[in-house]
This record gives sequence, C-alpha cells and structure tokens, in this order.
Amino acid sequence: MEFPKLPPHSGSVLSVVDMHTGGEPLRIILSGFPEVKGDTILAKRRYVREHLDHLRKVLMFEPRGHYDMYGALLVRSELAEADLGILFMHNEGYSTMCGHAVIALGRFAVDYGLIKEPTSPETQINIHCPCGLVKAFTQYSNGKTGAVRFLSVPAFAFATDVSVSVPGYESITVDISYGGALYAFVSAEKFGLDVNKSKIRDLVDAATAVSDAVKSQVKLHHPVSEDLAFLYGTIITDGKDAYSEEPTTNVCVFADAQVDRSPTGSGVTARIALQYHKGLIALNQARSFKSGATGSVFTGTAVEETMCGDFRAVVVEVRGHAHYSGVASFTQESDDPLSGGFLLC
Repeated sequence: MEFPKLPPHSGSVLSVVDMHTGGEPLRIILSGFPEVKGDTILAKRRYVREHLDHLRKVLMFEPRGHYDMYGALLVRSELAEADLGILFMHNEGYSTMCGHAVIALGRFAVDYGLIKEPTSPETQINIHCPCGLVKAFTQYSNGKTGAVRFLSVPAFAFATDVSVSVPGYESITVDISYGGALYAFVSAEKFGLDVNKSKIRDLVDAATAVSDAVKSQVKLHHPVSEDLAFLYGTIITDGKDAYSEEPTTNVCVFADAQVDRSPTGSGVTARIALQYHKGLIALNQARSFKSGATGSVFTGTAVEETMCGDFRAVVVEVRGHAHYSGVASFTQESDDPLSGGFLLC
C-alpha cells in the first residue's frame, strides 16, 4: 500500500529531528520557520518571542508535543567563529542556555553535515547560544558520533545563603548561581523531601514555590546583558555539595514548572560554579551529577578561572550523551480548532 508523503494541510510544513539527552527531549527544527530577524542572537530571541511565538506553541504543545517538550531552532550567528546559532524554547518561552540541547546538537551538527570535515577523536563545534559562544566537542570515530562535552560560558555564584519567605515554610535559605542561566539551589530536606524517593509532583511544588519567592523577593542582574538577568528555575538537590566520588542527585524545575529529565547541563554548570565558590571542589576535579527523575548522569568539571564582570567565575566542562528518537514533518489544517496547540496543566 502506498501512502502520500504528507496529509492534507495548509501553511508551511515544520520538519524536525527529535533527540533526547539523558531522557530530556530536544526537538531540533530543520525547516518551516519564517526568517528570524535581528542583528544579534539576543535580538533574534526577542524577535521570535514577539513575532513567531505561535510556532513555538505548535511544536512544543499538544497535540504535537507535551507539557515538558523542549526545542531548538537553528539561526544564523553574527559571530564569525560560530558554526551555528541556536535559540532554545520550552513551555513558557525561550531560554538563554541549555546544556542537554548543546550535547544533542554536538552530535546533530556532525551527523547532519553542518561540520564539513569532522576530525577524530573529537570534532569541535562552536555553538552560539543566547548566553554566548559555547564550544562543544563530539567524539567521532569511523564515521560515528558519540559522547559530547562542552565548555560553558563563564559561570559564577550570584549570591549564597539568601533568605526568602516561602508560603508554608516561613524562611528558606537558598543559593543562586549562573551557568548560562540563573538558578536557585536548595536541599530537598528543607522541605522534608528526598530527590531520589519523593514524588516528582511534590518536588515540583517545592521548587515552584522557591522560584516564585526568589522572583518576587530578590533583585537579579547580569554583568553582560539584562536579557540574562532572570531566574530560569530552581534545582532541588540531595544536599551533598562536598566533593565525593559518588554522584550527587538533583531535579531541576524550570520555566512554567517544567521538569528536566536529565541532570541539567546548565544546572550542572551553575552547581559546579557554586561548589567551587564555596571551596568544596577544586579545578579539574570531575564530579558526577545524577537526575532524580531518570537516573541519567552528566559529569562536570571546573577547568579554568575567569571573570564575568565583577564576579569571580569558572569555565565548566560538562559531559553527556544524546540519542536520536526520530524525525517528523508536522502540518496544520485550517479547520482544526486545536491546531495551534494546547497544554494540560
């Protein structure tokens, strides 16, 4: 039996490649988006948010996606050294950094020919994210790609031991750290929870309460751009911040209560920066981070001291592995009232 290439539809066809890194999905948009205007990557991010947000909802929301879907849109970079520019999207809007996506894009860029002459044992890919240029290195041997490591933008502890008022818990002390995006960090035990055993719904509720408190009570800023000065989410940890050869576990809740299935690449970056700031980990000392949601593992290592404005910072290397899930061509019909997407909260 022969099937038509595409079903009846109206408008453009949105073609994607689906991957996941440690269980966290990434939908890479190949074609179907209109031209994204803007002279810089941050200007492009603003343009997509203001003019093309309906397409984010088409691809991230049901019936084509789900509440926790994550996406990446390839765009042109203004940096000569960049191999590709990227915009990240999720259930609420657009992030400035995404480590699990960078790991997936490291494989994708080589496998899909964006790097013309891959090298062994590693191929370098310069990925221009809204937070800055991120250098990824993809294992490559005999025509096959493997694990990916990346070097972060300068990461720093923004503030430590910050007291915020959380309804139902009075005062809770959190740390805030930047790894391409700003996160609040808090131990699960402060809420009577366990990142390895508690229900995800309970962890989400606690993290969301912390995020709401920090957003309303703490003034955030970033020395490079105010576009980066927002709290992306809260990471609930097992409290094991002192160095150990055993993995430390966390669960990241970001955007609109979206749960990261992976250990969170930018979160690992921010957590390493925080541990380094507190003297709990040394340069070139690798630490393993486990997702409380899936058990998948990333490794993180502070490899270089640097500065970000007035903040003492570190460059962090994060390593993980992404896998392909499939490819798809998404269409819309003009008489479909749900074609634009919806979410069940």
